[in-house]
Amino acid sequence: MPGFLHNLLRVLRERRGTDMRFLCRLLLSERGEASQTALAQEIINTYRNMNAEQRRGFFDMLCNEFSPDRADIRDAAAGYDQKPGPETLAALFAAVEPPRQELIRRINTAPYGTETLVALREDLLADTPNAAQFASLDADLKHLFKSWFNRGFLRLERISWQTSALLLEKLIRYESVHEINGWPDLHRRLEADRRCFAFFHPALRDEPIIFVEVALSKGLAGNLEPLLDVHAPVLPTEEADTAVFYSINNCLQGLRGVPFGSFLIKQVVADLAAELPNIKSYGTLSPLPRFSQALRDNENEEGFTRERLSRLLVEFARDLMSAAKRRDPVEAFFDLLEHPLAHREILSAPLERVALAYLTRAHQNGKLYDPVATFHLSNGARLERINAFGNLRPYGLQASFGVTVNYRYLPAELEENHERFIRKGQIRVSDGLFREHKRLAEAWQPSREIEPRGKNR
Repeated sequence: MPGFLHNLLRVLRERRGTDMRFLCRLLLSERGEASQTALAQEIINTYRNMNAEQRRGFFDMLCNEFSPDRADIRDAAAGYDQKPGPETLAALFAAVEPPRQELIRRINTAPYGTETLVALREDLLADTPNAAQFASLDADLKHLFKSWFNRGFLRLERISWQTSALLLEKLIRYESVHEINGWPDLHRRLEADRRCFAFFHPALRDEPIIFVEVALSKGLAGNLEPLLDVHAPVLPTEEADTAVFYSINNCLQGLRGVPFGSFLIKQVVADLAAELPNIKSYGTLSPLPRFSQALRDNENEEGFTRERLSRLLVEFARDLMSAAKRRDPVEAFFDLLEHPLAHREILSAPLERVALAYLTRAHQNGKLYDPVATFHLSNGARLERINAFGNLRPYGLQASFGVTVNYRYLPAELEENHERFIRKGQIRVSDGLFREHKRLAEAWQPSREIEPRGKNR
């Protein structure tokens, strides 16, 4: 490192936290690789020692002082308009790109640079009151992460009981769908009739990016408990005919919105098919994480209005009102949902119908209300089956009144299903759900003048 830079950094270390502006501008102006790395490391060290208020000030500085120059953009756009060509197009690209993107790239050259930038975005996303103010910085980080974490850089590994204890501990910590209750629970999830696969990135040592848990079973499971029962007998792999994806977990909040899941599922299907040719069917046992919320969200005109719920429940009205001793079926439905396990027989059919409406009809801000449904349907899966009381654990009852859903991945359908969903919002459903799917379309939107979304199966 040149002597002048060494001395400069020594002075800056004595005043750490007060010269980030100068450090960032100096990093952008440097041309030597060694000097860049040293400056990037100093920025990383300084950031790690900041408190929340100082980080907020740093984000604000990056958004306001490291954005593209509007005059340069206008001049470059005019130049390209007058003389379109590779040179003027390159000049336009250079003018439009925010200087902070190059700054982020240079910070990434230091040891643990990627790790720090992912943590930085996690801090940024956690500051929800200022989300709009820092949107430009978030967009730049997300843009760069999509390149840095594309499929070509990711390494798929199977996690087993022989995997390092450090990584197994992280698995326990990162599991957010179905909590892992200690080592015996984890051990059962890694037995011979279970599989766990994770993506890793070379810049993040021993840090899983995303992982999926798979159960090998006979048929597509609709009930979660046998899959999570620590004492469930181990099924010989040669007797299994179905692979059930029952938990998919993104591990790092700083990578939220960077797509990994579809690549993971496709790769795991390929690996399982090669290892276990007796597996003929691939599907999920998935939660409905926002079902309870959507039912109570009566301010959302794209969701469960009272009129829609009345039409959806009309066939079950008498039984609901009798059980709840209410004169209104919607009020009776909600009353019984306060203690759903006490009214399983009465609630099963209406819950399955309303859940199907939630998964295929309920929207928020123009998108499907349920993020898990969006994920699987956009990947080409079809909606296979609704299971009332498939998850009786407290978190399952709280989030979805115990309802689970199966999505099925059929290789011959994936491309067509994906295109229909992305282009037209059409949802493929199984033969077993098709008739009910058509019936609730009219209950959801009775006007025949408007063609319901997802009409085609």
